[in-house]
Amino acid sequence: MKRMILVTAWVLLSTLSWSQNQAIESSSVQLVRNATVVITYAGHKILVDPMLMPKGSYESIVGVEKNPLVELPLPKEEITKGVDLILVTHTHFDHFDEVASKSLNKQLPLFHQPADQDFFKKAGFVNAQTLQSHTTWKNISVDRTEAQHGSGVILEKMGKTSGFILRAKNQPTIYIIGDGIWTEGIKANLEKYKPDYVIANTGGAAIPGFEKTPIIMDIEQTITLLKSSGKAKVIAVHMEALDHCHTKRAELRQKADSLNISNEKLLIPQDGQIISLK
Repeated sequence: MKRMILVTAWVLLSTLSWSQNQAIESSSVQLVRNATVVITYAGHKILVDPMLMPKGSYESIVGVEKNPLVELPLPKEEITKGVDLILVTHTHFDHFDEVASKSLNKQLPLFHQPADQDFFKKAGFVNAQTLQSHTTWKNISVDRTEAQHGSGVILEKMGKTSGFILRAKNQPTIYIIGDGIWTEGIKANLEKYKPDYVIANTGGAAIPGFEKTPIIMDIEQTITLLKSSGKAKVIAVHMEALDHCHTKRAELRQKADSLNISNEKLLIPQDGQIISLK
């Protein structure tokens, strides 16, 4: 009897330990708003491109309505609580704003592109690190990739922007494209890293006077991405939060449906929605 009790106890403890390990290894992407996402990955909470200002705090870009167009779907305290790492693709207001700068713990590790080194130094983030190409943080491999924030003369105005590749043992590979149009560089990254998930900014944003020159992927370019993405599932974000983003979620979904692109291949989350990664 005593032996049976000990064996039963061991089985229960083993099962509990396995369940806890499975919980630690599980990963997800939560769209907060615009390009702000929370990634739970390899046991860590990673905050990407935090724009945390209330609705209507910033001037209109195209003269339609003050930005952001919508409120945060959850309190900013909940978004920033327990963050282990911050990734910033670039420092335009809709990817890193003053509210984020004031709300986030400035002791937190933060990775950014070389162009933004002075910005984060002035902002007082003492553990901000300029990522040239690759680093390993904790148990996560992080690569910085280039993105092209428009084309022609508008590209000069928009400046530098980047993306990130996340890889870890027993985790899906995630490619965060950042603010970029479709380019051969993105195609090369897809072929090189073979991601399981791609987080793409697909709002078709354009600057007044340059409406035919998108500065992030529009519907047509998103479809090109989907056709070139191999096994990867694409998570489409950066829509319906700023007045210069022309692509609506329903329009993108309708176009994908017309091409028989499934809901499993193209995921279009609502603000606050959590997507479990498999």
